[in-house]
Amino acid sequence: MKVSKKPTVLMERFPYRYIQVGKLEINGKPDCRIQKVDSYTGRYRDMYLCDNEMQLMTAMEDHDYTCWLDPDNVPAYVHDD
Repeated sequence: MKVSKKPTVLMERFPYRYIQVGKLEINGKPDCRIQKVDSYTGRYRDMYLCDNEMQLMTAMEDHDYTCWLDPDNVPAYVHDD
């Protein structure tokens, strides 16, 4: 039986939050995820499962990168002309 762990919130920047949920069974590395608030329910849902901690840290530092990863086509890296 697999027991799900409570996520550790590393940072929250509405509508996103950056979390770690235990360790991956396959390699023992941290399970890093980006979650987004569901506009209908108001609850957080997994938006993106990060490949590694470096990717999560990059997303935490660069909000446009998080927007770029968002499947809802949120504008990212917009340039003023």
